[in-house]
Amino acid sequence: MGSMEIWINPACSKSRGALELLDAEGAEYTVRRYLEDVPGADEIRGVLGRLGLEPWDITRTGEAAARELGLQEWPRDADARERWIEALAAHPVLIQRPIITAADGTAVVARTDEAVRDALGRTLPPGR
Repeated sequence: MGSMEIWINPACSKSRGALELLDAEGAEYTVRRYLEDVPGADEIRGVLGRLGLEPWDITRTGEAAARELGLQEWPRDADARERWIEALAAHPVLIQRPIITAADGTAVVARTDEAVRDALGRTLPPGR
C-alpha cells in the first residue's frame, strides 16, 4: 500500500475540509470521485473490511435514494449484508464520505478533522 486514497464528493463540505487538511499536512494522496468512478460491490466489501464496519454503518439513510429503496426498513444482519452492498454499488450517493484509506491499509470515515489526522497517523511501521 503506502499511499492514501480519499473518496470524495466535491460538492460535500466535509470532503473539501478533509482535502484542505490533507494539503495543510503535506500528505500525498489520490482522490477518488466515487460518484463518477463508482466502486463495485467487491471494492465496497474491501473498504468495509478496512473500516471494520458493516454496509449500513456507511450508508447515508437520509438521501432520497435511501427513502425510495426503503432502506430504513431493511434488516441489519448478516443475511442482509449483500443486499446493502449491492445498494451502495448501485447508488453511490448513499456512501458516507469522505472515506480515507490510510497508508497501513486500514480506512476511516473522515467526517471530522480528528478522523483525518487519525488516518494520517496510520503509517506503515519503519523498515517495511
